[in-house]
Amino acid sequence: MEEKRNQNPDAGYEETAGRLRKMTEEIPVPPSLEPEAVEMMLRERRKTRLKRYRRYSVGAAAAACVCAAVIAGAVLIPGDSGDDMAGAESAAAPESGKDAGGEGASRDSRAGALVCAADYDEIYGYIQAEAEEQQARMYGGAIAEESASDMAAGSAADTGSTSAGASSEAGSIPASRDYSDTNVREEGVGEADIVKTDGENLYIVNGQNVEIIGIGTAEMQELSEIQLPEECYVNEIYAQAERLVILYTRQDYDDGESGYDGYFRQYTCAETYDVSDPGSPEKLGTVSQSGSYHTMRAKDGYIYVLSDFYADTAAPRDAVGAYIPEVQGKAVEAADIYMPQRQMGSSYTVIAAFSLEEPGEKTDSKAVFGAGGMCYVSGENIYITEAYYDAPKGEDAAVTQTSVRKVAYQDGTVEGAAQTKVDGTLNDSFSIDEYNGYLRLVTTVTPLNTEDGFFSGGAEDTSLREGRDTNALYVLDEDLELTGEIRDLAPDESVYSARFMGDAGYFVTFEQIDPLFSVDLSDPAAPEIIGELKIPGFSEYLHPYGDGKLLGIGMDVDEEGVTTEGVKVSMFDISDPSDVEEQDTCILEDMYGTDAGYDYRAVFVDVEKNLFGFLAYGDTGEYVVFTWEEGEGFRQVFARELNFYGNVRGLYAGERFYLVSGNTVESYTLDGFEKIDDIVL
Repeated sequence: MEEKRNQNPDAGYEETAGRLRKMTEEIPVPPSLEPEAVEMMLRERRKTRLKRYRRYSVGAAAAACVCAAVIAGAVLIPGDSGDDMAGAESAAAPESGKDAGGEGASRDSRAGALVCAADYDEIYGYIQAEAEEQQARMYGGAIAEESASDMAAGSAADTGSTSAGASSEAGSIPASRDYSDTNVREEGVGEADIVKTDGENLYIVNGQNVEIIGIGTAEMQELSEIQLPEECYVNEIYAQAERLVILYTRQDYDDGESGYDGYFRQYTCAETYDVSDPGSPEKLGTVSQSGSYHTMRAKDGYIYVLSDFYADTAAPRDAVGAYIPEVQGKAVEAADIYMPQRQMGSSYTVIAAFSLEEPGEKTDSKAVFGAGGMCYVSGENIYITEAYYDAPKGEDAAVTQTSVRKVAYQDGTVEGAAQTKVDGTLNDSFSIDEYNGYLRLVTTVTPLNTEDGFFSGGAEDTSLREGRDTNALYVLDEDLELTGEIRDLAPDESVYSARFMGDAGYFVTFEQIDPLFSVDLSDPAAPEIIGELKIPGFSEYLHPYGDGKLLGIGMDVDEEGVTTEGVKVSMFDISDPSDVEEQDTCILEDMYGTDAGYDYRAVFVDVEKNLFGFLAYGDTGEYVVFTWEEGEGFRQVFARELNFYGNVRGLYAGERFYLVSGNTVESYTLDGFEKIDDIVL
């Protein structure tokens, strides 16, 4: 393969613009939407985000970084939520009379067990209810004259189980290694990304191709290239134990010969290769499932792939493929579809598992019906959340809410466990965390307009009664029953970042100026705010940085709290929760955003090597690497200006640091960051 060296052209934005979809993770993308249109939409959204920090003008009181020491496994604050509150109530068993998975199993509207669908008829009814609700909102309550019963025709096709037995583990990553892994959400749970390394090779997503670059010597070598067909869009890759998994979305067109109008179908595929010989990858197998790619996780030699499948609400009853997802070419059985708490829905989160030893066969699959959104995966459970920003007809919710569905996973099997509903919405996956069997969440609660005005709940919710936003923290047990809660935190503000660390939790809220509150929860029955530190700006990403230290990456704000001054890096001393301090800061002037704010995997952090890096952007992009020393503060050890706004990754292997930007790879010495080599793919 001919090498192309010592070139530095502007990396093409178009090749990677699609990966910016992570910024709009919870925005449904209809299957019929062409990829080019998706890329254009996301590119415009990214431009908006970049510009929003250039002149950040806000209008009200304060910001807060609330440092809450959460005692896992104990009640935080016993208290009544109020009869009008649809908050994190105790999980209730389904009402008697119908069995789970049986004939129309009845469901508690707020909390309870995850219940499977009785049949496709039940699912179709939920879809029609969703379609009617959407049309009612669009046309002010006018429901379509054509009823669901007029549209329904035929019967569902019979489907059989396609589960295969669990395979043995394919091997694990060595406990000690001299290369960096992706910055993951949960320690011990692997994640895919656009760049991976095994210490000997780099695996890089480059448009429709995956490049394998040898890095065993100072001079990088292009070893091989895996090309995918035009109808396939590469999302991410995962590398482990001489296996390379390529995760891509394929779009097929159904010409309507089945009796329903032609439409596009999207499939998420996990294609696994043997890369023991990186110069000649060997394809081992593919697992496919309906929907666009959402995310994946790896644990104990098994891969779990999540995709978003959107039901066609206009489809007739007999067009099963338009509203029931498939795995490995077969429709998911009704008994493997978990139903939502609301009796309506239009989308699924499809979960398929397979072993890296036998990557052509699924070991299990399930689908969670409703309108799935952000997912959080712990070491044992998958949590699928659904945000409610309004109350459907017939429900009394007066504040924004989030449904949480818990799906257990182990050794390639997937099983529904529980579900509940809490008040408020999550900022991102760091706002929800599992520890010692307990689930902790921090949400921003917004009152909804009702016929009687704003929310008028219990005495503790003063801000909500006045129509103001507030925040809440919940602790739920393994059945998602409420153990403890704190309400009415930081009124008029919204959660911007969070980090739970064992028995302690930290979250930042922002509106203008940033007081940092310290909350003592050592006595769960008597929480007390024990400290307050007013600092300008806010952190969008928090990362543990050794004993008693917490790294924050966000934005600086002027004293009036009106205009951002640049990207701000902070080191918080959290060794004494009663006296949290912003120990050191560093401001990158003329910068108005970072990738850290929306994709944690874009952050390079190695606490043992005392290095962290990220992409900051202003008029141009700049990848920066810092070190931090007690008593000396932050020191910038590397900066590289980039004419590229796509995803950029920094990582190391051995004594070399690699910067991957678009189709360009550069290598530097890890000690001193002196340029060694570059290669254009």
